[in-house]
Amino acid sequence: MPTDPALPDGRPATEVLAELRALREADAPTRGGRTFAYVYDAGLEGLDELAAEAYTAFATVNGLDPTVFPSVARLENDVVGAVAALLGAPGAQGTFTSGGTESILLAVKTARDHARTVRGITEPQLVLPSTAHAAFHKAAAYLGVETVVVPVDPVTFRADAAAMAAALTDRTALVVASTPSYAHGVIDPVAGIAAAAAARGVLCHVDACIGGWILPYLRRAGREVEPFDLSVPGVTSLSVDLHKYAYADKGASVVLYRDAELRRHQYFAHAGWPGYPVVNPTVQGTKSGGLLAQAWAVLQYVGEAGYTALAGRVAEASDRLLAGLRSLDGVRVLGDPAAGLVAFTVSREGGGDPDLSLLLHLADEMRELGWYLQPQLSFDGLPPNLHLTLTPATVGQVDALLGDLGTALAKARGLEPVAVDPALAAFAAELDPDSLGPEEIAGVLAFAGLGEGAGLPGRMAPVLVLLDALPGALKERLLAEFIGSVFRVP
Repeated sequence: MPTDPALPDGRPATEVLAELRALREADAPTRGGRTFAYVYDAGLEGLDELAAEAYTAFATVNGLDPTVFPSVARLENDVVGAVAALLGAPGAQGTFTSGGTESILLAVKTARDHARTVRGITEPQLVLPSTAHAAFHKAAAYLGVETVVVPVDPVTFRADAAAMAAALTDRTALVVASTPSYAHGVIDPVAGIAAAAAARGVLCHVDACIGGWILPYLRRAGREVEPFDLSVPGVTSLSVDLHKYAYADKGASVVLYRDAELRRHQYFAHAGWPGYPVVNPTVQGTKSGGLLAQAWAVLQYVGEAGYTALAGRVAEASDRLLAGLRSLDGVRVLGDPAAGLVAFTVSREGGGDPDLSLLLHLADEMRELGWYLQPQLSFDGLPPNLHLTLTPATVGQVDALLGDLGTALAKARGLEPVAVDPALAAFAAELDPDSLGPEEIAGVLAFAGLGEGAGLPGRMAPVLVLLDALPGALKERLLAEFIGSVFRVP
């Protein structure tokens, strides 16, 4: 039976590349310092071109087998060695991964298997502050580990070391601290959490995916940074993303362990099949050597002096931004931002509680002015806020951002508040997400303005206000269904 062809017969390279460039025009800009989430821009001339050329040189190299491609081992040892020198202790060993999520998943897998083989724990627990990255919950779901979530201090947004210690049990395989936490950009009390873990014989992971590379260079640039890495007694593993403040292309990360014996639990080896003997350090088997090569090239190119200077630029941008935010009526910076991440909330003129509708109107108004600030919804008594990630490229944009923020805030205050019908919220609270059928889910998505084929609405405030009012389980079901509607073959 004849079928439609899956692909055209072939198109000229110029035409193919032109279509790709046209598709990028609808995306948020990744350079220039106006997108304050998802991208990390060093603002260095030639860095993107260097990374692209290094990737191309190793794009066809298969990182699966360093005995066939020994360059992979050399590059990875160099990269991991640089991370260990910056963040480690004598004997520290690690692995290059595809990103923070994979690094975290591997750290949780290592802790689970260590707990099973060394301590005899068959039902392991993972103790987390409520601000720990969602990747830990993803890892726990994948690996069959129970999560124990501990509330953070509602004023500082830092993990409560005493409460974390109290949550440890004989089943705890791993306890986590963040440096900083993504949501608020504050550093957890690593020393206290790690000491409590060590006293119970529990492994302690520091999620330094965002701050791990910039914090030591902030210290070298003259800023005070409390110890947080593998030099802290009780810290047994750490993750750091090189595609964040090391400015490599995505995805490039390292998971680091106190020694090779602990790292051994991360590996997967299998000889029980008729093919080649398999040993995988990471979740991925086959992987391009290009991402490793470009990360290596960027580290070599920027160097110690370069990273120190770039960290100083981020600190300068942060100082000016925080001062400007605190001068705006009704704006409150959350916690004590420490590593380029800033979260703030807003209230109506004259003060009062954070105003979700106003906050989301502000995000929409800023987007219309060409800025992307990331909305974060309320959670467990913690206020909704707008999140900003500062990079060296934002230094020259801070004054313009603050000027537009004042204009947008004044306009947002004049807009009609967005609210959810209390009856609808009460009805939603009674729904069982697992029992909802496709038609019911489609109806809820359509009500939220996210129906199939509708695309993203021009303004997100009405959608996000509704999401904020929904119970967590229903919210997660709708998010999964929505992303499924985005990635759908016509």
